[in-house]
Amino acid sequence: MITVVYIDRAGVRHELEADPGRNLMEVAYDNAVPGILGDCGGTCSCATCHAYVAPEWFARIGPPDEIEEAMLEVAADRRDNSRLLCQVEVSEFIDGIEVEVADNR
Repeated sequence: MITVVYIDRAGVRHELEADPGRNLMEVAYDNAVPGILGDCGGTCSCATCHAYVAPEWFARIGPPDEIEEAMLEVAADRRDNSRLLCQVEVSEFIDGIEVEVADNR
């Protein structure tokens, strides 16, 4: 199991165990992490799983691709370390990653 830490808008840390091969949106949604809506079900056609990846992890997972970049253009309060969690796959490579949930209302 891979550990993923979500920090919700209230500052509460949600440390979860995740199976490799899933994406970070699915893990957050299945565990009712506040603020992760996942309206499109993970098809990268909305921005309701927008989050900020801790800087030390952002370099490891890399920047968004062209499709994700287009969706992030409509995300509220976009930052340099913004990612859509549906586009980040759980793997041993990201064990311990921390993400801060954006305002996805």
